[in-house]
Amino acid sequence: RQQEFRLPPETKLGHVHLRIKDLQSALGFYEDLLGFRQAATRDGTLALSPTGQWPYLVLLTELPGAQPQPPGTTGLYHVAIRYPTRKTLARSFQRLVAAKWPFQGFADHLVSEALYLADPDGNGLELYVDRPRALWERRGGQIKMGTEPLDVEDLLQEAAQDPEPWTGPDPETEVGHVHLKVSNLDRAEAFYHGLLGLDVTQRGYPGALFLSAGGYHHHIAVNVWSSRNGPAPPPDSVGLVCLALILPGEDVWHALHTRLAEADIRLAPGLEYPSGNSVLVQDPDGNGIELVVIP
Repeated sequence: RQQEFRLPPETKLGHVHLRIKDLQSALGFYEDLLGFRQAATRDGTLALSPTGQWPYLVLLTELPGAQPQPPGTTGLYHVAIRYPTRKTLARSFQRLVAAKWPFQGFADHLVSEALYLADPDGNGLELYVDRPRALWERRGGQIKMGTEPLDVEDLLQEAAQDPEPWTGPDPETEVGHVHLKVSNLDRAEAFYHGLLGLDVTQRGYPGALFLSAGGYHHHIAVNVWSSRNGPAPPPDSVGLVCLALILPGEDVWHALHTRLAEADIRLAPGLEYPSGNSVLVQDPDGNGIELVVIP
């Protein structure tokens, strides 16, 4: 039996790589509406970031003729983009409302305030801002989260109070967490907690599990709400190619490398970063995880 392994508190998420059907319509959303800038293009994959520089936030690979994800399959539930302040979230919200972009829901999760929508290909998105960590309640060793109504008018009011013209998202905007559809929660927990070393932060939602490093409310969530015992989506469907987990330091990277090899998890070369090593693995449902160490 492998000894217990925990990811260091400095671990965080990097980019999310999505497969899309049409790059131009995707850019109309990510670039024109959300304000992300093109940072690099390679082998038909476009990288976007808040600044037009590395680190990347979203990678988009166009697959003409890509199909929607079939119902009941595993894969992406949503990518959650975290804004550094309530005002920066409010400004993006204001732009989307002005463009009449459809929203799927709004929620106050106690630890955060969140807006739910989808990109032009139906990839689920959450745009959110955290409440200060000191205000997060803990109960029985778990971080207390809920789903309460969001004060949408108050959030829009925050944007209305800013007289300055919008110049794009704050450079600190990043991927805060990724929520995945899986076929089996126990198997997902064995992978993300038992093998990768993320801590379980919340078990209170039926059919879902929340995990993180360093006491964050969650970096990765998994659910079986529509995908219990379901197959992976076909490779020609839109959705998640992989998410990047940024590891702080070579030692943790090598330790994880060894654990994965001992567990017979196949390691593939990751996307090359401007600096750093990366390796690509898949969870039990075929969701890609790129493990990256930046020296």
